[in-house]
Amino acid sequence: MHPNLEQAFEFISTSSSIKPKESAVVEALLEREKITKQTKERYKYSQLLGSWRLGFTTGTKKIKRRGGIILGAGKFLPKWVNIQISYSQVESEQNKGRVENSVELGSLKIILTGPFLFWENKNILAFDFTRMQLYFSGLRIYQGYIRGGKERETKFYQQNLKEQAFFTYFLVQNNYIAARGKGGGLALWTKTNI
Repeated sequence: MHPNLEQAFEFISTSSSIKPKESAVVEALLEREKITKQTKERYKYSQLLGSWRLGFTTGTKKIKRRGGIILGAGKFLPKWVNIQISYSQVESEQNKGRVENSVELGSLKIILTGPFLFWENKNILAFDFTRMQLYFSGLRIYQGYIRGGKERETKFYQQNLKEQAFFTYFLVQNNYIAARGKGGGLALWTKTNI
């Protein structure tokens, strides 16, 4: 694996490692994405099951004159920000499951959940956040569907991919994963139960 990605993983996972340059991590992610496309490497959705902590992201910037987007510079998330994504299988359904995204900032915790569908032939995991739980100091203050979530949940598996949010995974290892979002940004997550 690329040394800058290994170093990024070590920095995100431990408090004692040296922080690599963000630009070097972006370059390594782009290089890995290119290799995965060229080799047509395919992943199984079972490789994504579990919980992953977001450690690095690029985001994107819109360009008005050219009508496109460019990749952001990239940054490591501070250790005190805990953003995790978890994938779990639904019974015996192949390539289908539940996604959970949790964000913890101090005493506030937000959990978004919904269905996902993994397109193995494209390494794409499509998802929708249809429900939310909101906690303050450990006390749940809201739980329910969001933005017409009940209806969206029932229609999710009949939708076209272009109607859904998704990540295109180009790196899946036992201890970290990387993907490009539908909006064009890159992200790197580390396994939370290593």
